[in-house]
Amino acid sequence: MSVSDVKKVTETKIGKSIDTLKTNLAKIRTGRAHTGILDHIQVDYYGSPVPVNQVANITLFDARTINVQPFEKKMGSTIEKAIRDSDLGLNPQSFGESIRVPTPALTEERRRDLNKVVKNEGEDAKIAVRNLRREANDQLKKLVKDKSISEDDERRGQDDVQKLTDKGVAEIDRLIAQKEAEILTV
Repeated sequence: MSVSDVKKVTETKIGKSIDTLKTNLAKIRTGRAHTGILDHIQVDYYGSPVPVNQVANITLFDARTINVQPFEKKMGSTIEKAIRDSDLGLNPQSFGESIRVPTPALTEERRRDLNKVVKNEGEDAKIAVRNLRREANDQLKKLVKDKSISEDDERRGQDDVQKLTDKGVAEIDRLIAQKEAEILTV
């Protein structure tokens, strides 16, 4: 393994950490309805748990209502129950063959709570990125110990890994600020 290999691996892992953060932030609902908040809900489909978007068409009915159209009529009650039992606090209503999921307006207190959740998600992502930096630096030290690279190469490699870490943390901060602004807009 070389210094460039360590940098490439670290860069891809930091990218995956940021992608995970984006996925987690998409689950946190804001005042507006969006179809992504139902993505992690699992529905029992003939004995196996399946994401709701694989058994139904999910669209926006209006700014505050999500419309769920099951592919099979008999799945309607199962989907409705799964949405109701989820941790999102949503109350779906059946309208014939489709299910409408109104998203209630957020109170000021709930917005503050969501901001705390967003900050915790961001902090978890930063911790993950810092752990990746530590792993990369350990790999570089091991390469020096094995005499695969020189100490100068190790120093340059550590500087490059630090730059990747700083870039990742800056991206995380940007995503967190963007989500907080989204939550606070009424």
